[in-house]
Amino acid sequence: MIQELINRYKRMRTERFLRQTYQYQYAFVGMGQHSLTNLYPVLHYLGISLKYICVTSERKAQLIEQKFVGVKATTSLDEVLKDESIKGVFVSASPSAHFSIASQVLKSGKSLFIEKPPCQTLEELDQLIDLQRLYCSPITMVGLQKHYAPAVQLLKQSLRKERLISYDLHYLTGAYPEGNALLDLYIHPLGLVCHLFGQPEILVCRQVTKDSYILMLQHPHIVGTLELSTAYTWTTAKESLKVCTRSGVYDLTQMESLAFTPNSTTFLGIPIEKMRTKNSTVEYLYQCNSFTPILINNQIYMQGYFNEITNFINAVEGLGNQLSTSFKEVRDVYEIIGKIKGT
Repeated sequence: MIQELINRYKRMRTERFLRQTYQYQYAFVGMGQHSLTNLYPVLHYLGISLKYICVTSERKAQLIEQKFVGVKATTSLDEVLKDESIKGVFVSASPSAHFSIASQVLKSGKSLFIEKPPCQTLEELDQLIDLQRLYCSPITMVGLQKHYAPAVQLLKQSLRKERLISYDLHYLTGAYPEGNALLDLYIHPLGLVCHLFGQPEILVCRQVTKDSYILMLQHPHIVGTLELSTAYTWTTAKESLKVCTRSGVYDLTQMESLAFTPNSTTFLGIPIEKMRTKNSTVEYLYQCNSFTPILINNQIYMQGYFNEITNFINAVEGLGNQLSTSFKEVRDVYEIIGKIKGT
């Protein structure tokens, strides 16, 4: 009897996955390591019909058609955009080329998913917002995948019931000579705090090395400090966020762990823990389980790539729109980056 129930559950789970099909066709612009590692695997898992892969090299296009069966490789973006069967375009190319590519996709009226950064300046971002409005592009999403990480979604939900006090964020990596650290790297932590706490105002900004900054930001209901630095090492790169509230402290580490430590109760303003020793209680709200290699324990899922792409596809297909990273939603981030550049 028990075995029959187990088999039935497994069969229903498999059939539920197989029924999740999508009707539209899509194109992908770009074929870099990030795309191959984090984005293409999700499209394959979901069974997305990828009709085109657009690259700049004829040689790479030939190799793509050998590697990806049933996909047409092209060096012509116009060919992709003129194809009326293409409903959505994924863009993950060189950051310097994103603004031009995004502009062309928006003018075609197709839905657009574009990896960060979508452009180089606030002025360019405003142009993209205007183009989206002018050409009535249906769906746009900027690839700030951490917004869709399960731990971040759980943290945001938990903070809704809290009285916020302060936060402390550290985003520490090694040297980054290949690009713009502010746009390529720090857009993630800055986007995260805007997503969690709302529009920020810079209270303090200190540049301590070429690509390292100490910030203090004021949001509507909380103040926070950020250390954004490439002065550390990629081997032990670190991303952590500590949020202090009236009821306790939330600790988010690497998108893999979210813990809550409640504050000690007081009597007449005196902490009870000073009068009576008590072990600290830590509640793990979310934690990586690397023992079982299933979807929810995969790095692509924990980092938010799976959920962001699923949300974009569902929105294009008319299966629900839960997007939170349109061009307008990242405008606060570009305003902060612009002010940091000007300091």
